[in-house]
Amino acid sequence: MVETALITILIVDDHAVVREGIRAFLALQPDCNVIGEAESGEAAVQMATELVPDIVLMDLVMPGMDGVEAIRLLKQVSPHSQVIALTSFHDDAHIFPALRAGALSYVLKDIPPDELVEVVRKAARGESVLHPQVAARVVAELRGTRHAAPNPFIELSERELQVLRLIASGLSNAEIAARLTISEKTVKGHLSNILSKLHLMDRTQAAVFAWQQGLLQRD
Repeated sequence: MVETALITILIVDDHAVVREGIRAFLALQPDCNVIGEAESGEAAVQMATELVPDIVLMDLVMPGMDGVEAIRLLKQVSPHSQVIALTSFHDDAHIFPALRAGALSYVLKDIPPDELVEVVRKAARGESVLHPQVAARVVAELRGTRHAAPNPFIELSERELQVLRLIASGLSNAEIAARLTISEKTVKGHLSNILSKLHLMDRTQAAVFAWQQGLLQRD
């Protein structure tokens, strides 16, 4: 009899109790093998480089490198790995950046354990699963009228415009936080909103967009 290869899994979450809970349930599955745990985006990318897991269960909101950036980098170093965004958030600011970064599936943390296992098995076959609320947002986005160039003065709040200008000026998140007297986490939140509202992939595209729209010449 030919044995079926185990699905290798990397769990990424900054809460140890979450990682332990997921690992404990997956350990009961005959076709699943948790080969690593990471508590940050940086650690996830490093471990994916070394372990090349079949599946990565990725939290999106973590200290330091967030899940979206981790997904983007992880898919570069380990294209084979399929990423499942496993999060508590189902708003546009999280959904679309995560999917654009390369997440195959997007499910919420209240998912029953047996359903999560099925999501993992489907991801191993290259099949996507989206939480119903997430799927509805994606469908609405696809049905919506696309504008060639969103108007940043309509789409963005004044603070988001400030952040976008500073990004275009080449400042890091830490430098922007210091300049605006806000936390670095808040800066990341604004950046996620900017990318989602303007349908952009990353801060480089955001900077280019800002220059193209003349944001550094307008008050």
